[in-house]
Amino acid sequence: MSRIWPWLPLVLVACAPQVRFPSGGAPPSSFKNPAGDALPSSFTTHPGPEKKTLEPLNLVESVPLGAMTDDPAIANTDTTWCAMLLGAKRSIAIGAFYIALKPSDSKGTDRLQPVLDELAAAVKRGVSVRFLIDANFAKKDPAAVARVRSLGVTVREFDAAKSMGGVHHAKYMVIDEEDSYVGSANFDWRSLDHIHELGLRIRSQHAAAVFLSAFDADWVTAGGESSPARDLGAPRTPELLADAQVTPLLSPKGYLSDPGFWDLDRIVEALDRAKHDVRVQLLSFETVGHDGAKFEALSAALLRAAVRGVRVQVLLSNWQKSAKRVGAAQALARQSGIFVRFVNIPEARTGFIPFARVIHAKYLVVDESEVWLGTSNWGGDYFFKSRNVGALVQSAGLARTLSGIFDTLAAGPLSELVDPEKVYEVPRMGD
Repeated sequence: MSRIWPWLPLVLVACAPQVRFPSGGAPPSSFKNPAGDALPSSFTTHPGPEKKTLEPLNLVESVPLGAMTDDPAIANTDTTWCAMLLGAKRSIAIGAFYIALKPSDSKGTDRLQPVLDELAAAVKRGVSVRFLIDANFAKKDPAAVARVRSLGVTVREFDAAKSMGGVHHAKYMVIDEEDSYVGSANFDWRSLDHIHELGLRIRSQHAAAVFLSAFDADWVTAGGESSPARDLGAPRTPELLADAQVTPLLSPKGYLSDPGFWDLDRIVEALDRAKHDVRVQLLSFETVGHDGAKFEALSAALLRAAVRGVRVQVLLSNWQKSAKRVGAAQALARQSGIFVRFVNIPEARTGFIPFARVIHAKYLVVDESEVWLGTSNWGGDYFFKSRNVGALVQSAGLARTLSGIFDTLAAGPLSELVDPEKVYEVPRMGD
């Protein structure tokens, strides 16, 4: 089992119909009694073949079984990955934080194995497959990295600590330079069954080119080669995909093909446009970096919104209860007009699973019209020192769907309003 890097919380990560996000506003997720871990009635292990008519933008999710219902209207992460890999004709580029394979003694399904099978099948039919992983995390589980290499995949280990000062924290894939996935799910069996994850599948050559600009730069750095140049066009011009306007985004600052793609600026701008409602869901929220530097850009933007009369709601994982991070959540909760909640995912019925059973999605919804979704938690190191990817989307349909997910979580039995004065018990996370 891979272990957590001491200074960074573990940021977690086989095919299903690609269903466009609903246009209605009904909450797409619901909860069952968390005491059990039986499969929800809506869960299917082997859904039907992918639809032949594919939408340009799809919401993708994973849910911790037994705590949240697997909504059949939203494509699953594992099945989406499989469908994308199955469709690859020329090239596959996968950027990952780490690899975690399911231990042989762990109970339950292994949704990552079919993904590995599709990677092996792609190699056999002549597809070029590149896999980029953070070098420091690769050292923690070399057997997992060796397993991926054994499939015929070309793997490079990117030392983001040396190059950028942080980690290669991005989780994304690009197929045939036109079909991309970006989201919170790591290349981890737990991310597919035991963690709440959200992502986007984007069918766009422009978005693929932006994501590949980061991938190729990191790939050649990892291999000691010269970086290729890409003409990406104007970064501040969103692309119209059906009824959504999409802008791909990147971090960290200083390591971008164009500074206009930096996601922190775009997130702050979106918050400053808010007139009525702001919803944010994250694994963690931090106002001090690992080097002690203050990071107040996002907390200040949330406060500005609240002062304008915007209703600001924040959902954080219960990992935020750690002594190092709980203070940031409690300080935010003290602000008038800002409502902060922890989400407590119960242990799996099969027993404790290290670094799992947690909400890990990272997204923002502004006024039910605008969405940011990406791989960054809200802390300075993610935006200034670590590789991350994301997208800003203007779409009322996507915004309403994510608002429904958020509101169901916030109003459900797993939600706990943050008490600014309480001394919290830290949940069990690792071994």
